[in-house]
Amino acid sequence: MTDQLHYDAISEGDALPVLVKTPTTRQLVMYAGASGDYYEIHYDQEYARSLGLPGVIVHGALKSAFLAQLVTDWIGDGGTLKRLSVQYRGMDLVGEPMRCAGVVTAKRVENGEHLVECDVWSKSPSGERTTRGSALVSLPASPL
Repeated sequence: MTDQLHYDAISEGDALPVLVKTPTTRQLVMYAGASGDYYEIHYDQEYARSLGLPGVIVHGALKSAFLAQLVTDWIGDGGTLKRLSVQYRGMDLVGEPMRCAGVVTAKRVENGEHLVECDVWSKSPSGERTTRGSALVSLPASPL
């Protein structure tokens, strides 16, 4: 169990703790079964290379899930992920670490709800931002 993050404890410009994921072929096969996305580029090296890809690539929706984990791990059980929007800008390969990170971009109180906006992304080992997105979360106010 992690400590609960509170609205008053964060500021614009704060970095979210980095989450590193290193997807395996096994994980992608399991994800294919759960999501129904059985396209061979996500588990068959030979097939992926026959299409000109450098190897098996990570499902885009799995990359979204990694960014959702980044945010929900950060906000704790008392926070709520209200919106996550992502765009896939590059490929991530099996066996290569993906660095998921983010930054707080805005804070506001709206109808009594403490809202925080963040930019989030994943980076390949070369430093390319392969997935970019934004998240909106609701946090509890600081305890009295």
